[in-house]
Amino acid sequence: MCGFSFTVFLSVFQLLPTAPFHILALGGSTSAAGLFLGFLTYASAVSALVTGTLADRVGPRRILIIASVAITVFSIAYALIPSYQVMLGLVLIHGVFWSGLLTGSAAYMTNILPESRRAEGIAYWGLSTIAAIAVAPSIGFWVFQFGWRALCLEAAALNVVMAIIAWRLPVQPLAVVPAGERKGRLVEWRVLILSFTLFLYSFGYGGITSFTALYADANGVTPKGIYLTTLAVVILVTRPLAGRLGDRFGYRRVFLPCLVLISAGISCLVFGGTRFWLMTSAAIFGAGFGTAYPVFASYVMRHVGPTRRGAAFGAILACFDTGIGTGSTSMGWIIGRYGFASAFGTAAVLSALALPYFLFADRLLRSRRGPPPP
Repeated sequence: MCGFSFTVFLSVFQLLPTAPFHILALGGSTSAAGLFLGFLTYASAVSALVTGTLADRVGPRRILIIASVAITVFSIAYALIPSYQVMLGLVLIHGVFWSGLLTGSAAYMTNILPESRRAEGIAYWGLSTIAAIAVAPSIGFWVFQFGWRALCLEAAALNVVMAIIAWRLPVQPLAVVPAGERKGRLVEWRVLILSFTLFLYSFGYGGITSFTALYADANGVTPKGIYLTTLAVVILVTRPLAGRLGDRFGYRRVFLPCLVLISAGISCLVFGGTRFWLMTSAAIFGAGFGTAYPVFASYVMRHVGPTRRGAAFGAILACFDTGIGTGSTSMGWIIGRYGFASAFGTAAVLSALALPYFLFADRLLRSRRGPPPP
């Protein structure tokens, strides 16, 4: 699963930072450039509510194989499309299968992790994606020198590797619904309400993924992918320890400081796009962002049965990806009208609201269900 996830993110994080440059070269605006990631994540967010439940019912391994093959086709299609409008239309369909990859792999991993070490396990597994993010932008920009088509074909080759790995994964038995209990609803509404916290702080991550390379380029900073590389290195260092702390001292206690770090990290980008501010922001943001997801997911999974894990991850992904998509599209427009500082300032304000919202929503849900473990 670590090999699968590494390949998934090695492929996509070569496309995401370079796609805005290709869209601009095809005549698109900065706003249009932000729509590539925005459309991908919007489609993923909406469909995750379905693909997560589907993973529970047909098995996550089958979802991973189908999605890997489909994304191979999309990568080849991107190489051949001459219009950025058609490219943006295709990425909407791409997003549906992308959600299948994320919900399916998360459900598969949760099924094999012991509950007492769940955050640690998710954190270690997440390192494979972060390792990919650490090297993918630099590789992507290097391959991009040989043309967009070369980049897309290389991504397609990686997607073939993904499909092979998914095929080789052991089959997991489907969780059995207890006798007398109906199948769960399509959407895990309690998880969805609490997961809006992720929307508030992932808004900034959408802008970071799409525009920090452009921000660096506008300020003459090289390499252009320095923010994402620094971010990945920081997460690689901090995430394993933080996941273990979550299992030992309580997921909620670790999650709350992460929200403060996320907001502080995004705020640094308001002060400028120099190498210093880019790397400072990446370090602070990475320490919070890299830890937040595994401890939040582990907190939620304590209250979700094995027959509903895919659906729960679908609800988490719906909010997380909606935030990324909204951040990418909105910040592209704000940058075009008011500049980078205003865009990142907006993201910082929204991320600052994540902490009070989580405390309110968590208290509301606990009052209805009784106090959960920390």
